[in-house]
Amino acid sequence: MNTSSYIIRNAFPSEFEEIGKLLIHVYSQLEGFPKENEQPNYYKMLANIGDFTKLPDTELLVATDEYSTILGAVVFFNDMQYYGSGGIATQEKNAAGFRLLAVDANTRGKGIGKLLTQECIKKTTENHQNQLIIHSTLSMKTAWKMYENLGFKRSEDLDFMQGELPVFGFRLKIIS
Repeated sequence: MNTSSYIIRNAFPSEFEEIGKLLIHVYSQLEGFPKENEQPNYYKMLANIGDFTKLPDTELLVATDEYSTILGAVVFFNDMQYYGSGGIATQEKNAAGFRLLAVDANTRGKGIGKLLTQECIKKTTENHQNQLIIHSTLSMKTAWKMYENLGFKRSEDLDFMQGELPVFGFRLKIIS
């Protein structure tokens, strides 16, 4: 299947529960990532992923195939004050961000994560923001190369610890 047959759109409220289950499954399978019993509030947030859509300037984007099968999702924040991470990221001005990108294990390697990331870049540009901020962990290092190929640069000032878990910041400068 080529990437042009995937649809990136805002998730429907009827899909929120399924997206939450997808995120829990993906994140709980990451090697070295905290399990539900270690960070129950994090997993509760994943289960209730649709709650992010109640925040201003925040969207839950989903990637589907032509049959509306959910293949991946990401939360886009056009205003960093709602981003909800540790560290200094929520104080960034003229910046957008995305968090909680996940792709169904059965469809990894088909460009879905890249399409979701590119949609966030497009929204950042359309909203006239100067930069796009993201965070990742060592468990998600396979995605780092994709982010770097799209122009993201490591930004150590955005790093923070989530409990025992080091979280690494990245920035993409938007040239308008």
